[in-house]
Amino acid sequence: MDNEAKNKFLQELVAECAEVLKSNPGNRCAKYCKDYLESDEGKGLAAKDLTVFYKIVKTGIDNPDSILGCYAMSPLDYSKYGGFFDKVIRDYHGDETGDKKHITDWNVEGADYDVKKLGQDELSMRVRVGRNLLGFNLPGEMDKEERIKFEQKMLPAFDQLKGKYGGNVYSLTPDFGELGANPNLITKDEYQKLVDAHVMFKDMDADPYLKSAGISSDWPYGRGCWQSDDKMRIIWFGEEDQLRIMCMKKGSDLLEVFSNLNEMLKTVEGIDDIEFARDENYGFVTSCPSNLGTGMRASVHVKIPNLTKDGTDAKAKEVCKPLGLSVRGTGGEHTPIGADGTVDISPSARLFIKEKEIIGKLYEGIEKLMAIENA
Repeated sequence: MDNEAKNKFLQELVAECAEVLKSNPGNRCAKYCKDYLESDEGKGLAAKDLTVFYKIVKTGIDNPDSILGCYAMSPLDYSKYGGFFDKVIRDYHGDETGDKKHITDWNVEGADYDVKKLGQDELSMRVRVGRNLLGFNLPGEMDKEERIKFEQKMLPAFDQLKGKYGGNVYSLTPDFGELGANPNLITKDEYQKLVDAHVMFKDMDADPYLKSAGISSDWPYGRGCWQSDDKMRIIWFGEEDQLRIMCMKKGSDLLEVFSNLNEMLKTVEGIDDIEFARDENYGFVTSCPSNLGTGMRASVHVKIPNLTKDGTDAKAKEVCKPLGLSVRGTGGEHTPIGADGTVDISPSARLFIKEKEIIGKLYEGIEKLMAIENA
């Protein structure tokens, strides 16, 4: 790409962003992409770096209704394209000071988050984190060979986890190419059963946002999960992040899943050649800027029939937003609520908040939400 072609490309991309903003002024990608490309840093991008930057913002341009609309392609992108990402991140995560740094802290000593004290019976509880390894591209930039290579990189780690927690690896990768058959390959029926049980993620290739970002490319190569014998511990590989590490259980003590997840993370981090990517300002690196920092989503399923009596979660979302809670359907984002009024709630914050504070906010959120529900 010579200078003339580069300048033309820049002008066209700026024009596309301006067009998106006419109908969707809340699209942060388009807003800050336009500003960035008109800055000295943006104008100074080498042709190859501009090509990568286009991949970063493509989903926000292709999907104008995006709230964020961008995905990093490499753990280093957050610093390499800092003039763009820093504005997006601090706007989305509400840092008006512009100088906050993420701090990691799992210490919940002395805390008691048993929801039975709030009059709740056992709830479906889940805590997960997104993690990515150094030495690999993020999923949006991976090709089929790298996806297979990553899966094979994780197999010895899964063997060590099986030694401690038992369990099985369930893989969707049809084959390992020149390396032969995949010993963990499951059938389509087996995969669907795992999806229905919320153990595995759905077909990502059907998601237009992930598709535009390149994250769902080469489906189903490099995709699968490990699950422990007790069904409580799960690690997805090859989803939006290289790894989604989670604990889930039906119970009343939120700290049971929180502390078990922390223990499992320490086990994974202690395995040779496993090092999670971090940024000095934003904490643990994730593909989507919305998950930076803790990478954590701590959620429970609660019944709120009064707030959902119209059959939707509209009122619940209205009530939960000021409480700092997100509301989803029982099957995850963009799924319906339960027929009995069950919804999935979780604290919205991920970055510039400590892990211990997220689980605390979940408990407080349940207490405040149920007070409104029962008023």
